[in-house]
Amino acid sequence: MDSVGDAYDNALAETMIGLFKMEVIYKRSPCKTFDAVEYATLDWISWFNMKRLLKPIGNIPPSEYEKLYYTELMSPA
Repeated sequence: MDSVGDAYDNALAETMIGLFKMEVIYKRSPCKTFDAVEYATLDWISWFNMKRLLKPIGNIPPSEYEKLYYTELMSPA
């Protein structure tokens, strides 16, 4: 984590990497194949973006909030 100018220099990226490791890698380990890790990663990303409910944005998934945002942005005033 000593390098400068890449994702590891970013506190948010480090937090997300830690969250991912805790929720996916450590809970589902040992992963026997690369494919198992890849599918676990895809499942977690799908849940994180499409199904996870966020209280600060009204208990809706981030993807739904994004759709609402762009719908409001593009609608005539």
